Amino acid sequence: MTVVGPFGLSVQDRDLTRDVQAGMEAVEAALIEAVKCDVPFITVTASHLIEAGGKRFRPLLVMLAAQFGDPGAPGVVPSAVVVELTHLATLYHDDVMDEAPVRRGAPSANSRWDNSVAILTGDFLFSRASQVLSDLGPEAVRVQADAFERLVTGQILETVGPRPEDDPLRHYLDVLSGKTGSLIAVSCRFGAMMAGAEPWIVDLLTQYGERIGTAFQLADDVLDIASDGHESGKTPGTDLREGVPTLPVLLLRQMPVDPADPEDARLRELLDTDLASDDAGHAEALRLLRRHPALERARRETLRYAEEARALLDPLPECPAKAALQELCDTVAIRTM
Repeated sequence: MTVVGPFGLSVQDRDLTRDVQAGMEAVEAALIEAVKCDVPFITVTASHLIEAGGKRFRPLLVMLAAQFGDPGAPGVVPSAVVVELTHLATLYHDDVMDEAPVRRGAPSANSRWDNSVAILTGDFLFSRASQVLSDLGPEAVRVQADAFERLVTGQILETVGPRPEDDPLRHYLDVLSGKTGSLIAVSCRFGAMMAGAEPWIVDLLTQYGERIGTAFQLADDVLDIASDGHESGKTPGTDLREGVPTLPVLLLRQMPVDPADPEDARLRELLDTDLASDDAGHAEALRLLRRHPALERARRETLRYAEEARALLDPLPECPAKAALQELCDTVAIRTM
């Protein structure tokens, strides 16, 4: 059994392991080359998050989807570079918007330099992604442009928040679909498309990517409340402290107050206060939310998305790549336990 990807993904097929590992190594080398610039300072800032590591989840999906065609096709690795550069660029921008001091265990670009450098570095990565993309043909450009529009739309929706007439939960899922699902869906589409897979397989894997991307983000919501920090990679209750209404809190607000449970009323009271600087209140809210039925409902909702992703794979021919994609669905369940 060989681990070849994030979240402990294991692949037992020797040929698939070889292909995926070779593809991932090629992507890593291409990422390093893609961010080199004649201006040394830009090379340093653009390499910052690449050197910090990361799951490389999107390139992994490109490699697995490519197994349904010719995984050695010339467009496979460059398309994986495009989606990862795009993802990295969004992280530079996100850290500025969130005023995040740390990213991937290292100082964020905005804290190491400043906001302007971080924003411009993100723009630089977008430009390099576009350069790589331009060699992949007009259809690839169209696909990436559509995904980029959805990504930016999701970010804007998150920034402005739901309108009074909007369902907050529906609004939140729309944000996740744009910010996360869109680029993960494109990862699967590019892998299959560049490998020359049949059109119905390309479409099916795109739908799978959308679903699994949303499932992993929802799993992060659960982990932010339920974990001790080792699995999620960040301090437990970070979203809670920052007042970000993620899935468990949104589901709680949909539930009627339990008059027989004084802790339910107390939790809602705490959630209506500013927990950013209230360590005691934050700790109490985290403890109460971990015991609240809303957390279990969030787990079930996350698993529903993962199972929908798994079901989409059913028509695919049986092969090691299909088994690996199914295992990613299983991993969602493990992460939320």
